[in-house]
Amino acid sequence: MKHKYRINPETLALERIEQGLVYWLKRSGAYILSGICLGVVFFFVFFQLFPSPREKQLEMQRQNLESQLDLLDKKINQMQLVMSDLSQRDDNLYRVLLEAEPIPLSVRQGATRKMSYYDELANMTNSQLAADLTLKIDVLEKEMYVQAKSYDEVVELAKNQEIRLENIPAIQPVLNKDLKRVASGYGWRIHPIYHTRKHHDGMDFTAPTGTEVFATGNGVISFSGRRQGYGNTVIVDHGFGYETVYAHLFKPLCHVGQRVKRADIIGLVGNTGQSTAPHLHYEVRYQGRPVDPTNYYFIDLSPEDYDEMIRLSNNFGQMLD
Repeated sequence: MKHKYRINPETLALERIEQGLVYWLKRSGAYILSGICLGVVFFFVFFQLFPSPREKQLEMQRQNLESQLDLLDKKINQMQLVMSDLSQRDDNLYRVLLEAEPIPLSVRQGATRKMSYYDELANMTNSQLAADLTLKIDVLEKEMYVQAKSYDEVVELAKNQEIRLENIPAIQPVLNKDLKRVASGYGWRIHPIYHTRKHHDGMDFTAPTGTEVFATGNGVISFSGRRQGYGNTVIVDHGFGYETVYAHLFKPLCHVGQRVKRADIIGLVGNTGQSTAPHLHYEVRYQGRPVDPTNYYFIDLSPEDYDEMIRLSNNFGQMLD
């Protein structure tokens, strides 16, 4: 067994070092501690630079999940664009053609879950993307439900469209193929008696007394008699919010409650009420309000005739009633 020596600094003599139990415990402890430290450093360096097979598998699963969520997000965005287009066509085309009120945006989107729900979801999954996708899906589901209900309503409206087209005003109330009987149109005119500017709620058609007056759509006679200012008057209720008024008649040829069809004779042109010459004052009312009758001659007029009718009806001269 080899022995170790040291020089005594005081005597400068060579002295033998005693290697007892304490000495060997200290040396062993130093070696063990160094080994442990080296092992810990190696462990962290190795596993940081070289992930385990389990970690590799989990990382691949994470990347695949993120790719799938990203793809799902893109598909949902495309679906939202399609739904937006369907909603716009529903409100701006189908419902306009069928004269139905558009669906409010608040109804289409509806009430979704509280934002706290999505905040909790983001915390649970540790993924804001998953929370955003859930929110989009909730909104999309609500929009799809509302759109489906809307199409059900549109289908029902379309079923009634044939009846509606038969009822709404669509021809001129007197024979007027050459359009020469148009005297005054809808809009601001000069009153023939008071000579003041007054809104004309209908159209005036000049015609000899006794000229036949036609119902411009199917309906029921809701009034037949005399009215102040209008003279002898007939009103036809066409349903679907439409009424037509035929004023200054020489004689009504119908009675209240009578059902009439388009082109049925309901009266004769006259000069009663506040009228300055024989003519027919004709009004179209929708939801109780007068509207421009020139938009309701689509069966009678070709595109060229319609343009000419617009030109004639825009005459800002004096009306006849």
